[in-house]
Amino acid sequence: MHTKEEKLAAFGDFLDVLDTLRVKCPWDAKQTNESLRPNTIEEVYELVDALMADDTANICKELGDVLLHVAFYSKIAEEKGQFDIADVCTRLKDKLIFRHPHIYGEVKADNAEEVIQNWEQIKLKEKGGNKTVLSGVPSALPALIKANRIQEKARNVGFDWEKREEVWQKVKEEISEVETEINGGSREKIDAEFGDLLFAVINAARLYGVDPENALERTNRKFIRRFNHIEARAKEMGKNLKEMTLGEMDELWNEAKTKEAE
Repeated sequence: MHTKEEKLAAFGDFLDVLDTLRVKCPWDAKQTNESLRPNTIEEVYELVDALMADDTANICKELGDVLLHVAFYSKIAEEKGQFDIADVCTRLKDKLIFRHPHIYGEVKADNAEEVIQNWEQIKLKEKGGNKTVLSGVPSALPALIKANRIQEKARNVGFDWEKREEVWQKVKEEISEVETEINGGSREKIDAEFGDLLFAVINAARLYGVDPENALERTNRKFIRRFNHIEARAKEMGKNLKEMTLGEMDELWNEAKTKEAE
């Protein structure tokens, strides 16, 4: 691993290259916050893919791509006389110190749960910070992640089930309400009840220490692997998926499950 001096030198060299590209490269020179934003989202998802795969080399690469975007936005702001990368680092450093009074102050926090509860109270007190408990949840978050964050923030101020087992009654209640609306409700009511059911299931996952986004993505990948197996085996057998019966496809699905368990 590198020394602090080597890390600072590497970061400085990277910033020097970015400064040069911003002036001399036609593509880099024309970029704006608006033009970069879609790419930023893509880079973050690529980092998430690498993290899910636990691919160390790719994690390093994708972290670099995300860092490039952080530095690029800072460079654009510097050109406008708004702030630069040093301001970004300083504000982050100050926020970390302010939000860790159990390290840099007199507040006591003996476990991670107490740290999180302190954070929520601190964020409400910060100048220019969140005005309400839920105002810090970005509106642009995907719905599943947003639901989980909303529930976490509500929990941090004490709005949660007293016993986590109680959530299952809520899940069952929501399933029943979905079934009722399917049997005679309007499309709007059916959508609403499905939303309530999903929210309750996400709540259950949180209460049992499961990240619902990660859990669902693992299932997505598992389904893709198994379905790809069905498609490949069908091709070996000279069959078209559309011509196969559900029973034939189920047999290949179970074959894929068996191979995974070996």
